[in-house]
Amino acid sequence: MVDSCCTCASCKKDLEQYCQKGFTGTYNGKDKHLGGRTFGGYSEKIVVTENFVLKVPENLDAAAVAPLLCAGITTWSPLRHWNVGKDSTVAVIGLGGLGHMAIKLAKALGAKVTLFSRSPDKEKDAKDLGADEVIISTDAVQMKSVTGKFDLIIDTVPYIHDVNEYIPTLTINGTLVLVGYLGGLDPILNSVPLIMGRKSVAGSLIGGIAETQEMLDFCGEHNVVSEIEIIKMQDINDAYERMLKSDVRYRFVIDMASLKES
Repeated sequence: MVDSCCTCASCKKDLEQYCQKGFTGTYNGKDKHLGGRTFGGYSEKIVVTENFVLKVPENLDAAAVAPLLCAGITTWSPLRHWNVGKDSTVAVIGLGGLGHMAIKLAKALGAKVTLFSRSPDKEKDAKDLGADEVIISTDAVQMKSVTGKFDLIIDTVPYIHDVNEYIPTLTINGTLVLVGYLGGLDPILNSVPLIMGRKSVAGSLIGGIAETQEMLDFCGEHNVVSEIEIIKMQDINDAYERMLKSDVRYRFVIDMASLKES
């Protein structure tokens, strides 16, 4: 975000991401001051409202910080909203750009962290990132072994999938929060386990500026950054094709100095 109305109820609560008049996105957002559209991180220079400037801790690598402003805050916000701490049990569905940050941040907050994955070959990566265990979601025995275990599940899967299989793994009052998928649920969400256990399925969108600064400060204190691969601007199309194949661990970052190369 580079701007919002700054006057609505959401903005006054430092929840600019839920601006009731719509926030101005970093890219392809409508510029209410100058007209036209914002061009985002592919620009050499960018002008933002002063209240939307963030300070990056000097001890962190700037390139590895870049994805914190998307994948990092997208997973940090629900972790903070649902008060994750040292006594919490957190599960993450999916190990990608969002999932790897959810694991890192939840672990740094002191939670016991589990990865749900359909791929057994993700186990080593997950544990290297800080996960305490990995549950293969297609294995009925493993899924049953974590019944009633998790206070919070962060679902990072970006495509339609069945969330019903994860609800039994929530504790009483537990919440599964969707951060990766936009759209209707199919199959339809079964309300019975929700009602019988006062469980919730929720959604969350990035974070406000104050919360984002809180995350950056926390990452500076705990030396948490994204796992990245730096590419040149000239290689962006190849990177995009690789991204579609999930061939990246776990975020591409463009070296903008390459923009001036022929």
